[in-house]
Amino acid sequence: MTDSRPAPLLGHGYYWQDLQVGQRFRTFRRTVTETDIVNFISVTGMLETIFIDATYEHGAIRGRPAPGALTYGLIEGLIMQGMVQGTGLALLEVHKKMLAPVVAGDTVWAEIEVTGIRPTSQHNRAVVSSAIEVRNQHDQAVMAYTATRMLAGRPA
Repeated sequence: MTDSRPAPLLGHGYYWQDLQVGQRFRTFRRTVTETDIVNFISVTGMLETIFIDATYEHGAIRGRPAPGALTYGLIEGLIMQGMVQGTGLALLEVHKKMLAPVVAGDTVWAEIEVTGIRPTSQHNRAVVSSAIEVRNQHDQAVMAYTATRMLAGRPA
């Protein structure tokens, strides 16, 4: 290659100056697998009967339920990869509400709306708040949450 300019970094997140209140984003989709559930409950110790016993008949959810924390983690991973990779400095606050169950085989995705941007007085940073709605393959809302993050500013 003869061009001496550095190539843009693929997957780099947004600096706070690149965002506007009301701006919306959509993540890629992710199918929740049996392996995801088994690995998650094993590593976290969430060994509750509804997650470990496929024959349990007294639960309120049909199918192999995924812990809400797993669904949240998968969506945050998609957000990290597509929106705040390299620019996210801290997760400051989260408020979650589970709206419907997610089970093995469901495919989830999220829509993110920027709801606030407050530049800080130092270090070219801003506190950015957003509302996230997680939906399944039937376009049913399964989770809603708000997140407040500290994002870096564009380098000078």
